[in-house]
Amino acid sequence: MVPSVSVIIPTYGREQVLRETLANVLQQDYPNYELLIVDQTAQHEPETQAYLEQLAIEQKIRWFRVNWASLPGARNYGVRRSRGEIIVFLDDDVLLPPNFLQYPGAPEYREFYRDLGWDADYEYIKPYVMPNGQRKNTGIKYHKITGRGLGLSDKAEYDPYWAKEKAAEHAGNFMYNRERQIEHLYSIMQRPPIVVSPYDAELFGHWWYEGPWFIDYLFRKTWFDQSTYEMTHLADYLRKHPTQQVCRPAQSSWGFRGFHEYWLNETNAWIYPHLHKAAERMINLSRREPSDELETRALNQAARELLLAQSSDWAFIMRTGTMVPYAVRRTRSHLMRFNKLWEDILQAKIDSGWLQKVEAIDNIFPNINYRVYRPLGS
Repeated sequence: MVPSVSVIIPTYGREQVLRETLANVLQQDYPNYELLIVDQTAQHEPETQAYLEQLAIEQKIRWFRVNWASLPGARNYGVRRSRGEIIVFLDDDVLLPPNFLQYPGAPEYREFYRDLGWDADYEYIKPYVMPNGQRKNTGIKYHKITGRGLGLSDKAEYDPYWAKEKAAEHAGNFMYNRERQIEHLYSIMQRPPIVVSPYDAELFGHWWYEGPWFIDYLFRKTWFDQSTYEMTHLADYLRKHPTQQVCRPAQSSWGFRGFHEYWLNETNAWIYPHLHKAAERMINLSRREPSDELETRALNQAARELLLAQSSDWAFIMRTGTMVPYAVRRTRSHLMRFNKLWEDILQAKIDSGWLQKVEAIDNIFPNINYRVYRPLGS
């Protein structure tokens, strides 16, 4: 199996180019995607109307007619009705390159859902599964996606060499399309555009095992194999191009219905007063200049504990109902450690032994600097 993808196309006033876009997307060789059309056009030309009706009858598209026009609204509308694990937004005048949707689902890539924990002889795998003997995923996976429509038992053995070659090919394809995109944008804007490509970090390495190779190849190819664009940082781009139109994106998320109800509801609302209070305290701590190395360590650890307490996974788990005691315990333990650090720092009574233990347990972001919480101008 490969991750399910929802391709969402808002459209308004398009006719022939919309038909060409849909025909192009439907040619994508990806085994698990849906195509949602959020149609804001009041009345189509007969040819377009007939084409859309036929695609809908054949269940090749999910066609939603709305009586308003808003690009952000149409995208949110589509997200709320999508079924995929990954959301792809497309304009209604885009022609995709072959295999555009296939990156994580190429036959050469490692199969996520087939795992040694379920394949191996029970007596062999028993020491490595649950304490009660129940099988589980071990992370050791010997098979590749192989092809469309195959059961897990039909998967062929994974070959890292060919998977790496495919990741390099996909990186080159991605780079080529960014070059064409940026050339097109520059021809319209007459100034260097900026392209932002945000992704859910767990895609790379978890769902898509070869994702880190893809990123590595993309960075190297960008440096050595083209001269159309360069990697940059948002702050660096603004320094070079300070005059920009300011816009406020519509509030949304990748979660259920496109908003935030998975993270704020009756199961988890209790955590937010504590998190907000801790954030206020961290801002106050950030104004301090430590008197010694021990206080510096305590301030940095307070920042770590706050970040860990704020992890959205805990609220998400509370809502889904899986491992709820664990999520509650993690939230409370990080808040308790933060509040102890807060009190110890203010009272100048930092427990060095306890701090050392906490630093070993919660050792994320080893180079964190608590001053990132300091308000500008302070």
